[in-house]
Amino acid sequence: MKMKFALTLADAKRVAAAAAQEATRNDWAVVIAIVDDAGLLVYLERLDGVQPASCDIAQAKARAAALFRRPTKALEETVAGGRLALLSLPHITPVEGGLPLTHDGQVVGAIGVSGVQSFEDGIVAKAGAEALAAEG
Repeated sequence: MKMKFALTLADAKRVAAAAAQEATRNDWAVVIAIVDDAGLLVYLERLDGVQPASCDIAQAKARAAALFRRPTKALEETVAGGRLALLSLPHITPVEGGLPLTHDGQVVGAIGVSGVQSFEDGIVAKAGAEALAAEG
Protein backbone atom coordinates (compact mmCIF):
# COMPACT_ATOMS: atom_id res chain seq x y z
CA MET A 1 0.00 0.00 0.00
CA LYS A 2 1.05 3.54 -0.68
CA MET A 3 0.52 6.32 1.83
CA LYS A 4 -1.01 9.51 0.47
CA PHE A 5 -1.61 12.95 1.84
CA ALA A 6 -5.10 14.44 1.93
CA LEU A 7 -6.13 18.07 1.70
CA THR A 8 -8.03 19.17 4.81
CA LEU A 9 -10.70 21.82 5.10
CA ALA A 10 -8.22 23.95 7.05
CA ASP A 11 -5.71 23.60 4.19
CA ALA A 12 -8.37 24.57 1.66
CA LYS A 13 -9.36 27.64 3.67
CA ARG A 14 -5.71 28.72 3.98
CA VAL A 15 -5.23 28.40 0.21
CA ALA A 16 -8.44 30.30 -0.49
CA ALA A 17 -7.53 33.05 2.00
CA ALA A 18 -4.19 33.65 0.28
CA ALA A 19 -5.87 33.70 -3.11
CA ALA A 20 -8.61 36.06 -1.88
CA GLN A 21 -5.98 38.38 -0.43
CA GLU A 22 -4.26 38.58 -3.83
CA ALA A 23 -7.56 39.20 -5.59
CA THR A 24 -8.57 41.89 -3.12
CA ARG A 25 -5.16 43.55 -3.38
CA ASN A 26 -5.73 43.87 -7.13
CA ASP A 27 -9.43 44.81 -6.78
CA TRP A 28 -10.48 41.69 -8.71
CA ALA A 29 -13.84 40.04 -8.06
CA VAL A 30 -13.36 36.28 -8.39
CA VAL A 31 -14.60 32.90 -7.31
CA ILE A 32 -12.03 30.59 -5.71
CA ALA A 33 -12.71 26.84 -5.75
CA ILE A 34 -10.60 24.29 -3.91
CA VAL A 35 -11.02 20.60 -4.76
CA ASP A 36 -9.43 17.40 -3.51
CA ASP A 37 -7.27 15.09 -5.62
CA ALA A 38 -10.39 13.52 -7.15
CA GLY A 39 -11.67 16.91 -8.27
CA LEU A 40 -14.45 17.06 -5.66
CA LEU A 41 -15.28 20.40 -4.09
CA VAL A 42 -13.82 21.04 -0.63
CA TYR A 43 -14.28 24.82 -0.37
CA LEU A 44 -15.70 27.64 -2.48
CA GLU A 45 -15.38 31.36 -1.88
CA ARG A 46 -17.25 33.91 -3.98
CA LEU A 47 -16.05 37.50 -3.63
CA ASP A 48 -18.59 40.29 -3.87
CA GLY A 49 -19.48 41.53 -7.33
CA VAL A 50 -18.32 38.52 -9.35
CA GLN A 51 -20.38 37.23 -12.25
CA PRO A 52 -22.49 34.17 -11.34
CA ALA A 53 -21.02 32.02 -14.13
CA SER A 54 -17.64 32.13 -12.41
CA CYS A 55 -18.90 29.73 -9.72
CA ASP A 56 -19.12 26.90 -12.23
CA ILE A 57 -16.03 27.96 -14.17
CA ALA A 58 -13.76 28.09 -11.11
CA GLN A 59 -14.87 24.60 -10.09
CA ALA A 60 -14.29 23.29 -13.61
CA LYS A 61 -10.78 24.76 -13.70
CA ALA A 62 -9.94 23.24 -10.32
CA ARG A 63 -11.37 19.84 -11.31
CA ALA A 64 -9.36 19.80 -14.56
CA ALA A 65 -6.13 20.76 -12.76
CA ALA A 66 -6.65 18.00 -10.19
CA LEU A 67 -7.66 15.26 -12.59
CA PHE A 68 -5.05 16.02 -15.25
CA ARG A 69 -2.41 16.80 -12.60
CA ARG A 70 -1.27 19.93 -14.44
CA PRO A 71 -2.10 23.61 -14.74
CA THR A 72 -5.05 24.39 -16.97
CA LYS A 73 -2.77 26.84 -18.78
CA ALA A 74 -0.81 23.80 -20.06
CA LEU A 75 -4.08 22.35 -21.38
CA GLU A 76 -4.89 25.70 -22.99
CA GLU A 77 -1.49 25.81 -24.69
CA THR A 78 -1.93 22.26 -26.00
CA VAL A 79 -5.28 23.15 -27.57
CA ALA A 80 -3.89 26.43 -28.93
CA GLY A 81 -1.06 24.41 -30.47
CA GLY A 82 -3.59 22.52 -32.56
CA ARG A 83 -4.37 19.45 -30.46
CA LEU A 84 -8.12 19.98 -30.71
CA ALA A 85 -8.91 16.34 -29.89
CA LEU A 86 -8.14 17.26 -26.29
CA LEU A 87 -11.46 19.12 -26.23
CA SER A 88 -13.33 15.81 -26.48
CA LEU A 89 -11.92 14.53 -23.17
CA PRO A 90 -14.11 14.56 -20.06
CA HIS A 91 -13.53 17.31 -17.49
CA ILE A 92 -11.26 19.31 -19.78
CA THR A 93 -11.16 23.06 -19.11
CA PRO A 94 -8.32 24.47 -21.20
CA VAL A 95 -8.34 28.00 -19.76
CA GLU A 96 -5.73 29.45 -17.39
CA GLY A 97 -6.72 29.72 -13.75
CA GLY A 98 -6.48 26.15 -12.45
CA LEU A 99 -3.41 24.81 -10.63
CA PRO A 100 -2.69 21.53 -8.88
CA LEU A 101 -1.98 21.76 -5.16
CA THR A 102 0.94 19.60 -4.07
CA HIS A 103 2.44 18.42 -0.82
CA ASP A 104 5.69 16.46 -0.67
CA GLY A 105 5.53 15.82 -4.42
CA GLN A 106 1.94 14.51 -4.37
CA VAL A 107 -1.06 16.22 -5.92
CA VAL A 108 -3.50 16.64 -3.05
CA GLY A 109 -6.02 18.82 -4.83
CA ALA A 110 -6.29 21.93 -6.95
CA ILE A 111 -7.37 25.53 -6.97
CA GLY A 112 -9.51 27.10 -9.67
CA VAL A 113 -10.15 30.81 -10.05
CA SER A 114 -12.56 32.65 -12.33
CA GLY A 115 -13.86 36.19 -12.61
CA VAL A 116 -11.27 38.32 -14.36
CA GLN A 117 -9.04 37.75 -17.40
CA SER A 118 -7.64 34.24 -17.40
CA PHE A 119 -4.04 35.37 -16.85
CA GLU A 120 -5.26 37.32 -13.80
CA ASP A 121 -7.14 34.25 -12.58
CA GLY A 122 -3.79 32.46 -12.87
CA ILE A 123 -2.08 35.06 -10.68
CA VAL A 124 -4.71 34.60 -7.96
CA ALA A 125 -4.49 30.79 -8.21
CA LYS A 126 -0.70 30.94 -7.92
CA ALA A 127 -0.95 32.97 -4.70
CA GLY A 128 -3.19 30.29 -3.22
CA ALA A 129 -1.02 27.40 -4.35
CA GLU A 130 2.08 29.08 -2.97
CA ALA A 131 0.42 29.40 0.45
CA LEU A 132 0.05 25.62 0.66
CA ALA A 133 3.59 25.02 -0.63
CA ALA A 134 4.98 27.43 2.00
CA GLU A 135 3.33 25.39 4.77
CA GLY A 136 4.67 22.07 3.46
